Amino acid sequence: MQGLYLYCLREKTENSPGISIKGIDGEEEVFTIPYKELEAVVSNVSLEEFGSEEIQKKSQEDLKWIKEKALAHERVIEEAMKNKDKVSSVIPMRFGTIFKEKTSLEETLYKGYAKAKENLDKIRGKQEWSVKIYLKDMWKLEQTVKEKNETIKEKEKEMASLPEGMAFFMEEELRKLIGEETDKEVNNIADEVFKALGKQSGACVKSKILGKELTGKSEPMVSNAAYLVSEEKIGGFKKEIENLNQKMPAKGVYLECGGPWPAYNFVSF
Repeated sequence: MQGLYLYCLREKTENSPGISIKGIDGEEEVFTIPYKELEAVVSNVSLEEFGSEEIQKKSQEDLKWIKEKALAHERVIEEAMKNKDKVSSVIPMRFGTIFKEKTSLEETLYKGYAKAKENLDKIRGKQEWSVKIYLKDMWKLEQTVKEKNETIKEKEKEMASLPEGMAFFMEEELRKLIGEETDKEVNNIADEVFKALGKQSGACVKSKILGKELTGKSEPMVSNAAYLVSEEKIGGFKKEIENLNQKMPAKGVYLECGGPWPAYNFVSF
């Protein structure tokens, strides 16, 4: 039995580009279903493989399958965004949005049409970009903290003059203090970046920090944020990231910018 897998919604125009890509199952072609001024980007899928119960089961038993299909889901949305030299606005759907019948999809579009139009108006002419901060050098970060913190400097001097036994206990106290101040410094860096880039964007949100198993990096992520940037401000946004990144190596961290992405963080349906 087949159903319709919904990837995203986009505005229907006379020049809406076709979508030439396989769907999430790697077999069925992606196509569009028009509804008033919208297009639903969909493909046919087997409900035996992609039904909600089956996806929930796979999420617990087969993370490799989930990751592979989530990437395929994202590829289709990115293809739907392409429109010659510009990026089209789309409302991305959550992974696993499936309808058993076309009439069910059309009913959902009927009920959510006004909200969809409102969201497309909100993001038209804008792009979502992500900026993540990674900790590259803990030693440099701690040195930054030590240089700025007078309490740490005083404790280091005091510890150097103490007998070995007493110095051991003070060292534990000092390590705890450095750890606390390092955490504060990371937060300060993240806030500095968030505020600076927020001035270059129309909206910004802090996102969940991802673990190494998801980033594929050896360095830990310490900050993750998304920005909705007007197309005319993209140049200034990227320039600000370059300026910030020039200061970051001395602090033991670096920025990673990605985009444009579907506006997951700024619209819903």
